[in-house]
Order: sequence, then structure tokens, then C-alpha cells
Amino acid sequence: MALFTKAEIKEVRKEYCLLHENTIGILKKASLSFSEGETYDIFISHSYTDAEEILGVKTIIENMGFSTYVDWIEDKQLNRGKVNKETAEIIRKRMKCCKSLFFVTSENSPNSKWMSWELGYFDALKGKVAILPISQSSSITDEYKGQEYLGLYPYVTKDRIEGSGKMTLWIHDDVDIYVSFNSWLEGRKPYKH
Repeated sequence: MALFTKAEIKEVRKEYCLLHENTIGILKKASLSFSEGETYDIFISHSYTDAEEILGVKTIIENMGFSTYVDWIEDKQLNRGKVNKETAEIIRKRMKCCKSLFFVTSENSPNSKWMSWELGYFDALKGKVAILPISQSSSITDEYKGQEYLGLYPYVTKDRIEGSGKMTLWIHDDVDIYVSFNSWLEGRKPYKH
């Protein structure tokens, strides 16, 4: 199993952009939009400063068959320069349509004003919160020790499903205590392997 790495995310984003168009165009157009009644597997809480990396994370996760909500893609009308009560209400409504929240940690995430709020709100709302660390190292590891309160939450890795070769997400309490993302969504707790 492995954490998401900055190098891997950059490569996936680069391939995506070559297939579609440049990243700036994608960020400006963001052709998808939220449709009422739709549900998502994962609400991706992140720093907007990491928008290019988030596009890579979103692509990797969706290639595994999971749906993701990213505010600047699904709700283009939200103005990040003018965050207010209406913005917060829209984000609350979107969280209610998501089964889980992944809190993406990076060099920029400590500077986000909204990420901690999203984490606390979703944790109280549904309790299905996990940390998705972006590793700066290119070496493969599945160990993560969250700083401060982030260490209280399980964390996300990715690996193949034994016997199938298909990639999926795994939720860890520790390196050898984990469960598949689908099982975790169904209420199963990580267990020792």
C-alpha cells in the first residue's frame, strides 16, 4: 500500500492535461456542475492553493471508480474571494450529499481557513472522515503520523485488491490496521492484518 505522492499526482495531472487541455483552462472552465440530488463518495477538503494537485488526486480516485466533490469544479459560482454565510450554507448542503470527507494534507493545508471547519462539521455530521496525506517523498510508504489533531483520524492509502489487480482506497488506523474504503463506508472498522 502507498500514500499519494506529489510526484505521482503531478504525473497524473500532466497526463490528464495532455488529454484534455492545459491546467489553467481546466481550472477556469471546470465543466462539471453540481446537480441537486446527486450523491458523492468523497468530499475533498483541501487548500485552493493546491488546486493543481487536487485535480490529480481527483483523477486518481475517480479512475478507481469513486465519485468526488471538489467545490471549485462542482460549484463554479462560489466566489472564493467573498466567502460568506451563503457560501457556508452551500458547502453544508454539499457535505450532506457526500458519504465521506478526505482532508488532503499538504504544505499549504495549514494555511487554509476552511479546512478545519469542514473537517469538524463533517465529523459531527457523519463521522466518516479520513486524512489523505500528500507525501513529498517519492519513496513508497504507507505510514503516516498526523500532526496534532489530524493524528486522531484514520488515513488513506491506495493499493491493488488482492487477486483482482484493481486499484482501490484503504483506510488505516496504523500501518497494519486497515480496511477497504467500501467496507469502511459500510461501517466496518479497520482491523489488524
